[in-house]
Amino acid sequence: MTAKNQTPILQHLVDITGHRDHSRLELSVVSALRQLMDIRRVRKLEFSTHNGATSVRPMLLLDEGQVLAESEHAGPEHGEPLSAYPELLDCIEENTNSTQRIDADGTVTLWLPVRLDQKVVSCIEITNDKAYSAQTIEVIHGIIEVYRNYQSLLDYSERDALTGLFNRKTFDEQFARYARGSTPPGERRGADTQWLAVVDIDHFKQVNDRFGHVYGDEVLILVANLLRSSFRANDRIFRFGGEEFVVLLRSADLDSARSIFERFRQNIEEYDFPQVGRVTVSVGFTGTSQGAPVEILGHADQALYYAKQHGRNQVCFYEELMSSGALQVADVAHNDVELF
Repeated sequence: MTAKNQTPILQHLVDITGHRDHSRLELSVVSALRQLMDIRRVRKLEFSTHNGATSVRPMLLLDEGQVLAESEHAGPEHGEPLSAYPELLDCIEENTNSTQRIDADGTVTLWLPVRLDQKVVSCIEITNDKAYSAQTIEVIHGIIEVYRNYQSLLDYSERDALTGLFNRKTFDEQFARYARGSTPPGERRGADTQWLAVVDIDHFKQVNDRFGHVYGDEVLILVANLLRSSFRANDRIFRFGGEEFVVLLRSADLDSARSIFERFRQNIEEYDFPQVGRVTVSVGFTGTSQGAPVEILGHADQALYYAKQHGRNQVCFYEELMSSGALQVADVAHNDVELF
């Protein structure tokens, strides 16, 4: 490859490694693939595990040469079974870096798993109308390898070590962008409201005291898995530490938001946790369109506090509590609200 041909590749690599945000990182990779290889379609496949079964949720990033908004093109809500991708399943089990399939009409699909700590966390799927040359395959592998390595660096700094969810530091950095309406390049702002929910595992101290911290950690990991499978690929889930989690639910009306949070609560209630048995969660949520970030988080936490004080295992909406008089201004001055 000549120096002239190397110049755009090097520029794309500079762009890829210049971001500190996963969405912008992915869009840079997609832009590089589109401009350098004229690829027709790129999807990111996200993995989640529920009841021992691995599901795949496709997120369309590029279609017919057009970079797309992730919020408008997320895959099925609960995903598809990994068995629906037999070539990819074999690739993961054999621990190889890529695999491809050529259909009868000549369409070529290339899968490139992305691993973190030897565990496959996602996959880049590239589809084209014709076979790739050896040189093209080599360039694609190089770009994806840079993406893998750089994503790993971001993950180590942004994610909770136990659950793999985003950590509190990442929430502080992303809250204004995701909850207040600033969107990544290529993503169109939706008309519906954004929502913030605080989730707390009920009586978690009793779990640790009765069964020990090893089983307590297992409960946290399983709750994190249920959070992933209960929400959409474009929502954001964080672990704040201890048994507390935060969800940023994007582009939904109030009825849909309530239904989504209620479905998650039911998923937890119906799940059989090994050794521990049944576990429940309380959820407080609020809209993000009004108030400073500290106020919004405080409102969701106040709704959570009300839920825990009035029976637990329920979903409470802050604005509804205030309008009904169930929650008074004087009631929210409790010691459990941690403002920052």
